[in-house]
Amino acid sequence: MADDKKIGVYLCTDCGIGEALNVDELEAVAKKEFKVPVCKKHPNLCSTEGVQMIKDDLNNGEVNKIVIAACSQRVNNEVFNFDPLTYVTERVNLREQVVWTAPKGEDKEGTQLMAADYLRMGITRVQKSEVPVPKIADVNRTVLVVGGGVTGLTAALEAAQTGYKVVLVEKAQELGGWAKKMHRVFPTRPPFAEIEQPTIGVKIDAVKKDGNITVHTGTTIASIEGGPGEYKVTIDKNGANETFDAGAIVLAAGWKPYNASKLGHLGYGKHRNVVTNLEFEQNVNKCEGKVTRPSDGKPAKNVVFLQCAGQRDKEHVPYCSTVCCNVSLKQAKYVREADPDAGAFIVYKDMRTTGLYENFYKNAQDDEGIFLTKGEILGLKEESDGSLVVEIDNQLLGRKMKVKADILVLATGMVSNMVPDDMSVNNLTTEYIGKMVQRETSDGVIEALEPESLILNLKYRQGPEMPHLKWGFPDSHFICFPYETRRTGIYSAGAVRHPMDAVQSTADATGAALKAIQCMELTAQGRAVHPRTWDRTYPEIRFESCTQCRRCTVECPFGAYNEKSDGTPLDFPSRCRRCGVCMGACPQRVISFRDYSVDMISAMIKSIEVPDEGTFVIGFVCENDAYPAFDMVGLNRIGMKTNFRFIPLRCLGGLNLVWIADALSRGVDGILLLGCKYGDDYQCHYVKGSQMASERLGKVQETLDRLMLESERVEQVQLAINEWDKLPGILEEFSKKIEDIGDNPYKGF
Repeated sequence: MADDKKIGVYLCTDCGIGEALNVDELEAVAKKEFKVPVCKKHPNLCSTEGVQMIKDDLNNGEVNKIVIAACSQRVNNEVFNFDPLTYVTERVNLREQVVWTAPKGEDKEGTQLMAADYLRMGITRVQKSEVPVPKIADVNRTVLVVGGGVTGLTAALEAAQTGYKVVLVEKAQELGGWAKKMHRVFPTRPPFAEIEQPTIGVKIDAVKKDGNITVHTGTTIASIEGGPGEYKVTIDKNGANETFDAGAIVLAAGWKPYNASKLGHLGYGKHRNVVTNLEFEQNVNKCEGKVTRPSDGKPAKNVVFLQCAGQRDKEHVPYCSTVCCNVSLKQAKYVREADPDAGAFIVYKDMRTTGLYENFYKNAQDDEGIFLTKGEILGLKEESDGSLVVEIDNQLLGRKMKVKADILVLATGMVSNMVPDDMSVNNLTTEYIGKMVQRETSDGVIEALEPESLILNLKYRQGPEMPHLKWGFPDSHFICFPYETRRTGIYSAGAVRHPMDAVQSTADATGAALKAIQCMELTAQGRAVHPRTWDRTYPEIRFESCTQCRRCTVECPFGAYNEKSDGTPLDFPSRCRRCGVCMGACPQRVISFRDYSVDMISAMIKSIEVPDEGTFVIGFVCENDAYPAFDMVGLNRIGMKTNFRFIPLRCLGGLNLVWIADALSRGVDGILLLGCKYGDDYQCHYVKGSQMASERLGKVQETLDRLMLESERVEQVQLAINEWDKLPGILEEFSKKIEDIGDNPYKGF
């Protein structure tokens, strides 16, 4: 354990710090208030000479805890890179968030007081920190790939080609998925205009021949226990179980077509020659390229394709499946290739052929036998010979028209295989209670899903399946971390994650395979996996004080805890993202990290010198969006008020209500929580952290009532990193609101 007395404080005077601040006064704060044995100034601390000065003190044994008062913790990390397993390093941001945001030409005293408080908090933090003792165990480096379609095959090959062992599990009796059932595929080569022969067979052969890949077809997963680097996977193959170890998992379970039996209003199930796009594809493939009517096998002369059949419709599939327009263009070409005199009519809401597929769209437009129109089908009538009369509202021509067709093809869209077969994407809930996954039926009744409807069968306290979004897609931070699900070590890829074609799925599979490898290697070093990849700490629990309230096991966004029958948490460090949400959730404050704890933040709050006069505010800021937003304000030299002090948190979801009480009882007038956005388009790096902070804030009223203070003194603001320019206005507005409320009656005590 490090000796608290061996703290070294290093003050930089470069980048305007020396001109804007009285560095001698800051030196006095370290030496006189904190009795720091080593405190040095340097004109350019990030220079070779400046870093060497610190290294000399470390090598001489004079220092083992370092406070660098200079620039932001988000820059110069490679410069101030001292062995984290030997030394504790704390960065105090005097440049971006003090000097560069100082009001122009005024309030020098306020700027100096701000710098002094930040230095106090930095020294306090380093006093309370200890070097991490990472949990390093033997890590299994086998990748489990769930699904044998184009995504799963690609993920398996990519992982195997880097030297890792792979076990591929496929529920069907053969590999290839839907791709093997396609007659032709979208263009994959320049000029991206013509349909091509499928190449899935080549990929299947490559997987079967690769010595690093073990394939199990006709197999399901009976259970998965453990966490990254230490999964115990049990598979079920024809009733016989087999168990093996795995280090990470790629979920490539794929998609299924929307249940067209719900589209009776479009003639499906009523008229013999109304089919889905997938049924049309399979029939053409079976007939070796011929386009025939399902009712009698006669060649089709006219085929109508209806886009968005049930899609972008809140009653069926509320989203766009992205690939259906290309599918209809491809199948229209089947019609023309089978019979040059045949006609293909595509009726669309919008034609969505993104990227280079626009060339594919243009190529189809140039075919005089393919007719495209924006419109809707108004009516459908079947004649005695099975032909269909389709009435169309042609919105391009502004008139109604009728087309006699041999086949009507419905573009029904893609549904994630995360959605059980008997469920609609519109009645899927994300409620996880105990060991059950739930769904809400049409009459509002909550039912538990049967185990056979599950894919992974996880032995997790929060449920046996992946947390999912409202339409059944695996939940993740889809902007910054698209592959990372809310189960650390499990990476989704392909159409199970969101609708995509085979080309996109191939790229997606590569990304997921690489993330799975990264996970295993970081776990082997005892490090966190995204976003704090440098972090070797983990939650430590004082079990003798645990009351088995289950808050940590329920609220962890990533299911890092299981629990004993009495509610005592069982932690899996390799599942943990080090966000600290459990630390904020614990009412007994028994969960902490070696360099991050409830006591540490409380001590930092108490180290601040709250002025006797004037409005004074403390802000708790998320290190992922809000903190860099403050840096952006500094980089743009925008002045801000100096009556704020900001404390960075790993995640706003780690907010412990005791910090609110500590700050207000110290005389702080207001508390501002600045975190990531949450909701349907959330930005939170820990998925639910900012939302949990909001929920916790709803319970702060009890604390305020006890202190006899107004609830308006505490406020949460959602802030994306690109909204940095709003910060000065946010601070000004909140400061004015607190000023109107009046001084905290505890000020001065």
